[in-house]
Amino acid sequence: MKEELFVSGRDIPNIDPYLNIWHWQIPLYLYLGGLAAGILFFAGYFTIMRKEKDMEATVKWAPFLVPFALVLGLFALFLDLKHKLYFWQLYTTVRFTSPMSWGAWTLMLITPISFIWVATYMKELFPKWDWKFEFLNKAEAYAIKNRKGLAWIMMMLAVILGVYTGILLSAFNARPLWNTSILGPLFLVSGLSTGLAASMWMSKSKYERKVLSRLDLIMIGVELFLIIHLFMGFLSASEVQIEAAALFLGGEFTVVFWVFVIILGLVFPAVLETLELRGFHIPVWIPALLILIGGLVFRFVMVEAGQITRFLY
Repeated sequence: MKEELFVSGRDIPNIDPYLNIWHWQIPLYLYLGGLAAGILFFAGYFTIMRKEKDMEATVKWAPFLVPFALVLGLFALFLDLKHKLYFWQLYTTVRFTSPMSWGAWTLMLITPISFIWVATYMKELFPKWDWKFEFLNKAEAYAIKNRKGLAWIMMMLAVILGVYTGILLSAFNARPLWNTSILGPLFLVSGLSTGLAASMWMSKSKYERKVLSRLDLIMIGVELFLIIHLFMGFLSASEVQIEAAALFLGGEFTVVFWVFVIILGLVFPAVLETLELRGFHIPVWIPALLILIGGLVFRFVMVEAGQITRFLY
């Protein structure tokens, strides 16, 4: 016979069941939003810096992924909605204190801008392309003429979108793992890193890949810095934050987080990129793919683990 001593009702298994209401759709949506933000930010940045000819993949080719990423992400979000027929009500009001309101309006603005950006390069990348209608040709010419101004707007919206993917979680104060201001900058930097990885993978220019690798090493360093301070903040806070950190420091998410996010998703790609910059031949797709997978796993882990944490004290 097995005897157990319960010193508190909290020790009884399943006495505190957690409510899991966010499934695969939300982390996928957050990942694709961050990826799109990263691609658009650097496309706009190198346009403003007048580096279009040196950074063709970043400015011209990689943004072709963005409309697909945003549409797929929005579709995943739509699937998660309980009352799907009422999604339009998000656009009947603006609430400055609501992260979801910020996200809805930002996505409504940045999605058509991404289509316009891609459209301005259609004839350059596909010489036989024809818009068929004269008003579309005039709209294209106007957008090309004002591409630099469009780049500024695109960069601003990309930063808001990238930060929003983290603030969406941190606004849930009832979840200790998410209740930190570091999530906004952390998700932004992670999105910028995945955007750089996608552009780097698509680039055929050795010069461009080196520039992107240097930038990505900075992003990886900042991301690791933020993750370290995330756990430092938890471990020096209240018991619920300490328990939240314990999920990654010996708990059920330890292996997934440290192996697939930290080691394979950040440290190992950083080593490979450093070797590439020092003259070693490293297939570009290896660090790029690892960064992209690491960013995806990171969001799945944060969403799932955050729903387990709760306030009991």
